[in-house]
Amino acid sequence: MEQKQYEYLVDDPNVKVMPIMLSLIIGAFFAILNETLLNIALVTLMDQFSISLATVQWMATGFLLVMAIVIPISALLLQWFTTRQLFLSTMAVFTVGTIICASAPTFPILLTGRLIQAVGTGLLMPIIFNVFLLIYPPHRRGKIMGIIGLVIMFAPAIGPTLSGVIVEYLGWRYLFIIVIPFALFSIVFGYRFLINVSEVTKPKIDFVSLILSTIGFGSIVYGFSSVGESANGFQTPSVWLFISIGAVGIALFAWRQMKLEEPIMDLRVFRYPMFTHAVFMFLIIIMAMFASEIILPIYMQGPLALTAATAGLVLLPGSILNGIMSPFMGSLFDKFGPRVLMIPATLILSGTMFMMSQLTMNTPVWVVVIGYILIMLSVSAIMMPAETNGLNQLPKRLYPHGTAVMSTLQPVAGAIGVSVFISIMNARQLHVLQKSATPNDPGAISLALVSGVELVYFIAFAMSIVAVILSFIVYRAVPMEDNENTGSKRQS
Repeated sequence: MEQKQYEYLVDDPNVKVMPIMLSLIIGAFFAILNETLLNIALVTLMDQFSISLATVQWMATGFLLVMAIVIPISALLLQWFTTRQLFLSTMAVFTVGTIICASAPTFPILLTGRLIQAVGTGLLMPIIFNVFLLIYPPHRRGKIMGIIGLVIMFAPAIGPTLSGVIVEYLGWRYLFIIVIPFALFSIVFGYRFLINVSEVTKPKIDFVSLILSTIGFGSIVYGFSSVGESANGFQTPSVWLFISIGAVGIALFAWRQMKLEEPIMDLRVFRYPMFTHAVFMFLIIIMAMFASEIILPIYMQGPLALTAATAGLVLLPGSILNGIMSPFMGSLFDKFGPRVLMIPATLILSGTMFMMSQLTMNTPVWVVVIGYILIMLSVSAIMMPAETNGLNQLPKRLYPHGTAVMSTLQPVAGAIGVSVFISIMNARQLHVLQKSATPNDPGAISLALVSGVELVYFIAFAMSIVAVILSFIVYRAVPMEDNENTGSKRQS
């Protein structure tokens, strides 16, 4: 059955949509789960291979770096290859990388496998978003994107807990071994049920753009990721060198895309106001999440003197609720539009961020639990509805480019968020200790750390105020064609 007879495949009685969804979701779940599975095992890998912390961190830094390089070219690949070809090859690459990791005799081979995994993981999410945009009409996408949100949030939420059990009772290699059968199942399932839903246009490849993209996004992620590897943080010359190279590379890449008739990543998506709105909202929410996911464990294991396992359990309810609520929030988005969700959610997020900026050394653990739950529930009501609403406004030809832009933001915002918030916290802590009469006293160190945590959350509070303002100007977006006025077509 040719797709052109149906605007969206979900309306085609001859197409089984559910197997297509399951194929993609199974692959996405284990690819994303793999991102956080390894975090708990880094200390074990240091002992196993007799390597330093700076070396083992390449398992995380290298992963982000490769994702930042491959995601921007996903829009090009989506136009050169069919959905079926891309998904099966992407999962095959991911599986090969996983097998290499599971059998790696040395750390360089383990890292090689990890970087190969990153290629598959980086390309998978743009493929999934693009397929769902083509399968489902705008008025049904909220719930479907909510299901994707469940996968995106639930997989990393259980990752550290699952990893701890596996490493303790089975060994670190089983972090990869248990993923292999599920990855193979996803390939077989996809081979059996996945059909082509996209149009292969094979646009001209601009190799200069590929080089600029690799240099730009790769350098900026590497620069920000390197902040934590140096005692001097942002004062390290090499950090600013790579960040500067990355900024120049991205600027040249963006300039070239606007000049090309067939750009690799068409930045004309920013002509559509709700897509641009979604990008800003997405960045703010990502930063707010990192303020909690990175800073809270440090606060709990420092001033509150909790164990790593307890700190992980404190964050688990919020992460799980975020995943569970994503499909529900998606359904509400389909029914009521974005504003009904975003206005109360941003207000709750802002209030919670202010509350967290008042943390002390004596804050009860239940306050942290409730605060994190409120943050993650707010995120579930903002992030996926905003992203869905933004993508809904794009014409079909820009779907690959819109999903590429959104997907590229994740590793870039991740690297920037971690480095900036950690640097702010450390700088504040050092400033307070310099004024202390007993800077080496454990109590003084804890008080200084709390001061750093408070500052990070106050900055996150200020960012959340911007999100509140943005929530009042959002409207339900409807698809627009290229010849339409991008600022006028809206639906309340």
